[in-house]
Amino acid sequence: MHYMLDTNICIYLIKRHPPQVLSRLGALKQGSAVMSVVTYAELRAGLEIQNAHREQDERVLALLISRIPVLPFTEADAESYGVVRAAVRDRSRDTMDRLIAAHALSAGVTLVTNNEADFKDYPGLKVENWALSP
Repeated sequence: MHYMLDTNICIYLIKRHPPQVLSRLGALKQGSAVMSVVTYAELRAGLEIQNAHREQDERVLALLISRIPVLPFTEADAESYGVVRAAVRDRSRDTMDRLIAAHALSAGVTLVTNNEADFKDYPGLKVENWALSP
């Protein structure tokens, strides 16, 4: 496991756009990328909010998590969240993003996101943006 995919990257994979995100994932060995259970919760919330294509969206999400495993949040991850929260006290930061950052730090992986600004200044967090053109 080398990468944790942020919610926006998972949505890009679901929509199959932009193509460079699909290419980057396709070049990885199975199991090299995971998603946080926090990301999975965000994806589930998005699915619950809309009703238009519910059955198809359920199938697509199931297919995604068959390729990108969901990493559970552990006690060690909660401890990492405490460190992250204390290090960056900006109250405008989204709690879900903080949890994802803490999870990536605790797992020792690089966070892949197209929202780099949301994850700046977290000590030790490695971030990549696969949505940028190569």
